[in-house]
Order: sequence, then structure tokens, then C-alpha cells
Amino acid sequence: MSRAAHACRTLWVDPIFVKTMSWTGFKKSLNRAGTTVLQKTGQIERTVDREFADEESKYRAFEKECQALQKDSKSYNDAMRAMTAAQARLAETIESFYGAADRTSDSAMASHAFKNAVQDLDASVQRELEAPYRTTIMEPLGKMNAYFPIVNEHISKRNKKLLDYDAARSKLRKVIEKPSDDPTKLPKAQQEHDEAKEVFELLNDQLIGELPQLLDLRVPYFDPSFEAMIRMQCKFAEEGYEKLSAVQRYFADNVRDDYAAGQLDAQVEGVLQEMKELSICGGN
Repeated sequence: MSRAAHACRTLWVDPIFVKTMSWTGFKKSLNRAGTTVLQKTGQIERTVDREFADEESKYRAFEKECQALQKDSKSYNDAMRAMTAAQARLAETIESFYGAADRTSDSAMASHAFKNAVQDLDASVQRELEAPYRTTIMEPLGKMNAYFPIVNEHISKRNKKLLDYDAARSKLRKVIEKPSDDPTKLPKAQQEHDEAKEVFELLNDQLIGELPQLLDLRVPYFDPSFEAMIRMQCKFAEEGYEKLSAVQRYFADNVRDDYAAGQLDAQVEGVLQEMKELSICGGN
């Protein structure tokens, strides 16, 4: 056979093969759709498996919770980074205010110390917390969520085989109730029924047995991630407290007492009143 002839053979035969396979799948889908319609109209009995339904309901709740947990964990990490970055920008602006007024004042030195503290904290988050957070929390969550499409595919396959089983059972019942002159019909219907039942029960029993096992494993699987999250939050809070506490030494000793007594609020209101009295702020 010439190379051109071989190419033509490949171009024609492969599509035919693909079309045959696609047609087979299409016919199955069409038959299952018909079975579903007939079940809704009560012409074919629908198999109700309470045990599987209960396990699937628990699994669906677990799936939803894991997906929400992954989304919220990412949002928390993004928010923590955004907060420290915004705090650093805020500190730069505050320093520029005080620095422009009097660089030697206690407030100017406090603003400079505050900027250094929050910049260190921002760098610490990026350097010491992001990688461990990703490794101990985000990656385990991602791996767990990656299993759901696989499990869902098994559930989908089980549901399709259940439709095949219900259809085969209905067909066998009709042949028994209305015997045919063709002696091969009953054995054929019985064989189709038995094969459909065997395939369905195999998948069904596997899911009923393994879905609870998957849910039971969620606690030991997420335990390390939960502990890591608590430890990282504690570390972030401790570092923030330690760095920002050092800024307080630049404030006057009576500032904290004035704040507790509510006097700082009164000072702020007094300054605001002075601003209002300026002509450019609408004063007389």
C-alpha cells in the first residue's frame, strides 16, 4: 500500500471508528434519558436506595464545606497580606506628615519607629508565614478538593448504571408478564437484567462502603492544618505586639492614661473645632 493510500485509509477509517464509539455512547445516553422520562411518568419503577442517599447527602455537605474552606482560607491569606501592605503604606504617609512638621519631635520619631515596625511585620509575613501557610493549609485543602471530581465521577457512573438496571428490570418484567413466541427473548432479558444488576450493585456497594471512610478521614487529615493555622495566627499576633510595643516608648508617659480616661477624644474634638473655625474650612 502506498503512503498516500495509507493516509487516505487513516483519514477515513479513524473517523468511522470514532463515530461508531460516539454513536454507542449517544444511544446509551438516549436510552437513559428515556428511562428517566418513563420513571417520572410512573411507567418504570425507580430504585430507591436510602442507605446510599444518606451517605451521598453527608458527602455533599463535606464537599461543600471543603470548597468553602479553601475559598475562605485563600481570602484570609490575601487579606492578611493586604492588611500588612496597607499598614506599611499608612505608616509612610504618617511619617511624612510628622516629618514635614518637626523631624526632632517625639511624634516624628514615633512615626518613624512605627513605619519601621510595620515594614518589618509586612516583610515577616511574606518571608516567614506565606510559605508555611501555603504548605500546611492551602496545599492540603487543594489536594482534598482535587478528589471530589473523581468521587463525583464514580457517583455519576453509579447513577447511570442504576438507570440501566431499572430499565433492564422493567424489560424483564414485561417479557415475563407477556410471554413472547420467541424463546430467546426471556433468556436474553434475564441475562441483561442480571448483568445490569451486578454492575450496579458493585458500584453501589463500593460507594456505600467508602464514602463513610472518606468522611472519617477528614478529621485526622485536617488536624495538622488546623494546628498550623492557630500557631501562625499566634506568631503573627505576637510579632505584631512585640514590634508595635516598641513604638510606645516614644509617646509621653501620660498618653495611655489620657486615652483610658477619654481625654484623647476630647483633644481630637478640640483640634477639629479649630479646623472648622478656619476660613478655608467654612469658618467665618
